[in-house]
Amino acid sequence: MPNWLLPEHIADVLPSEARKIEELRRLMLDNFRLYGYELVMPPLLEYVESLMTGAGQDTELRTFKLVDQISGRMLGLRADMTTQVARIDAHLLNRATVTRLCYAGSVLHTRPSGLHTTREPLQIGAEIYGHAGLEADAEIQELALASLALAGFTDVRLDLSHVGVLRAILAEDANAAKDEAALYLLLRAKDVPGLEAQTAHYSPLVRSALLALPNLYGDVDVLKRAREVLPDLPGIAKALAELAALAATADNAAIGREVAVDLADLRGYQYESGAMFAIYVPGLPNAVLRGGRYDHVGEAFGRARPATGFSMDLRELARLLPTAERKHSIRAPWGNAPELKDKIAELRKTGEVVIQSLPGHSNEQDEFECDRALVLDDSGSNWILKNLG
Repeated sequence: MPNWLLPEHIADVLPSEARKIEELRRLMLDNFRLYGYELVMPPLLEYVESLMTGAGQDTELRTFKLVDQISGRMLGLRADMTTQVARIDAHLLNRATVTRLCYAGSVLHTRPSGLHTTREPLQIGAEIYGHAGLEADAEIQELALASLALAGFTDVRLDLSHVGVLRAILAEDANAAKDEAALYLLLRAKDVPGLEAQTAHYSPLVRSALLALPNLYGDVDVLKRAREVLPDLPGIAKALAELAALAATADNAAIGREVAVDLADLRGYQYESGAMFAIYVPGLPNAVLRGGRYDHVGEAFGRARPATGFSMDLRELARLLPTAERKHSIRAPWGNAPELKDKIAELRKTGEVVIQSLPGHSNEQDEFECDRALVLDDSGSNWILKNLG
């Protein structure tokens, strides 16, 4: 095997693509700061027990594991940064007030999440800790939509769901509660025949509700239909009311935004605790961004805190953007003359890209277009810019 080949679903990022990703990262982190979010940088690896805390079976399967040669303990390469940030809030910052944190960094997956996806996403996200009210969910949802709008995605679809619906239904039947993991998979796949077989021995009320969930998707009118077909339980009523409030907030925030509800979209169900959302953009079948409430993740770190947030993969998002235009730049000859060096330094201070041509080589870049050249004037004493057309 040639030694330059990379593992499957692992790839280098070349100049023009890397620039798009980096500009997106800077743009979004700067916008997070305008909302009052503080940047944290968790480590790439830590003890497996810490990474797995409250993360669910999906994260366990996606995590690369290795043995630490210093301690002899099992380490994990992070597959998600959400639990790491929850650990920082609960164990290191330990603030009594509301805390807003954001992050950006690579994560690694043992298997790709889709046919053409990378196993090394560049995850960026934001989290609010310390407020249990719906106001925090609304802020996170607004920030997620604003982040995609900054990247040029305004024609988006926001899908809402809520884990409280399923949990309220399962609480009514002990047999159903024991089958929670299997039911989660069937609902996520909208496998109605599988659900019919799985729920055959449940109480009629619970069976009817579970079989209704896969069909409760569509525009916000789904919430009205859900109130009619689902049992009148306090947990369901609360969940549907929260979804209605979040849908109204998103629907009034911008033009050209589609808001939908899918009560069987339960990705992240294993550690989410309330309202969840996913955002879809044209050109990508999977959600480009996911978020929701996860109030109990910090409990294992010694401090349960209300929490809600979102994350997305910048590499996947950048692939959907058009190729960036090449930046206009200036070609300059190689030389150590003080006048030349001073002129180049002066141009770079103003934000101009100046590329010196090394002896015997021409310039060849993906990102830059040399449309001007630094040349000596007719007197041979002053350096001037010449338009190359």
